[in-house]
Amino acid sequence: MSIGLPMRTAHASERPSPDALGGPVYTPMGAERAGNADGSIPPWTGGITEPPAGYRPGDWHPDPFADDPVLFTVTAANAASYADVLTEGQKAMLERYPETWRMPVYPTRRSASYPGWVYDGVRANAEHAELVTEGKGGVRNARIATPFPFPTQGVELIWNHNLRWRGVHINSSNGQAAVTRNGNFRLVLSLQQIGIPYASRTISSFSRQHPNVMLAVRFKTLQPSLQAGEGTLIIEPIDQTRDPRKSWIYSPNIRRVLRVAYVAYAFPAPGSDGLSTIDELGLYNGAPDRFEWTLLGKREMLIPYNGYRLHRPDLRYDDLLQTGHANPDYLRYERHRVWIVEGVLKPGEQHVYSKRRFYLDEDSWQIAASESYDLEGRLWRAAESHSLNYYEIPVHWDTMQFFYDLQAGRYLASGLDNRRNPPVFSEDADPRDFSPNSLAYYIR
Repeated sequence: MSIGLPMRTAHASERPSPDALGGPVYTPMGAERAGNADGSIPPWTGGITEPPAGYRPGDWHPDPFADDPVLFTVTAANAASYADVLTEGQKAMLERYPETWRMPVYPTRRSASYPGWVYDGVRANAEHAELVTEGKGGVRNARIATPFPFPTQGVELIWNHNLRWRGVHINSSNGQAAVTRNGNFRLVLSLQQIGIPYASRTISSFSRQHPNVMLAVRFKTLQPSLQAGEGTLIIEPIDQTRDPRKSWIYSPNIRRVLRVAYVAYAFPAPGSDGLSTIDELGLYNGAPDRFEWTLLGKREMLIPYNGYRLHRPDLRYDDLLQTGHANPDYLRYERHRVWIVEGVLKPGEQHVYSKRRFYLDEDSWQIAASESYDLEGRLWRAAESHSLNYYEIPVHWDTMQFFYDLQAGRYLASGLDNRRNPPVFSEDADPRDFSPNSLAYYIR
């Protein structure tokens, strides 16, 4: 894959000044404010700054771009004409499913936006954040959001994604469906509560008690019946060198909370039927130490964006989850600038992937697409994160993710909350909600 390098990516001394954030050249998140030469990418003008008329917090988020036309559709027949803006995973999907897979491309809407105090946090991080390079690695002297708005090395992009701002306290439903080669699936439905002390506007009681905690999340399984009542609690540190990830489970059979062995890296993700690894949740999470990361530069690509068609209460899963892939009628792709980073498995380290490539949206630092290669160097899996602006906050975050196993002809859909309720965001989290003792009470 030939990747241009229009941005400076060499030495830290070449970083633009933090004062440049929010100025005429760079957005408050470090993206290029200007559009591109042909106008297919517009300038960033603040993103979505207020909800649509009539919206009330707690409602499903109506599509503010519902009247946008499809500009063109990428298919297997015309893919060669768009090769320079397609990821390797997208090309592989078009080749694997030439009759049914397509990419409807809409006008680019740079909708990503965040509260002003988040922008202040990014600017402070640009001045003070540092990589922790010993052990498993981490970040110090950073708070709230992305630590490196002007990245100069690959691992900084990984931390920009891991520490991107997603809110402080989120309650949501999450459905997963592992779709077979014949198009059959069974929904695994859970409730999840996420607390992110790192993201707090002030030094809260949560962040004061857990200064090294990136996030804490607890799950409660609702269906299928054989798994109903199971619970999981995960505490994810920022620097895992001396404070590794901790996990607990609640078993309804024995009615006890149990500490479980360290679950990370290539461990199969629960409920995924082996179609994704633990460190693929969110397209990537966890310590980056097993791979050598190389920054490949920035490039204009077609990525999933403004996925409001996926985020609607009347969406039927039987209509969405087709054989081989999600129904393209519900997908939206746009042309955006993305940072590209590639990780190669270090000698002596273990993982099911030998190489990974991530494409990060410049406006949100969220991984929009990824590719994973098996130990023989063959493309194995391609994943996409379909995102939107939750404009009552505002925050740009995913609504649904798809993990395509190109070798097995199967895929995993995650984020299927349409038959229940949209996410609910709040300003702070009670640390007592994320203690092991609380897990049993949460399940009940």
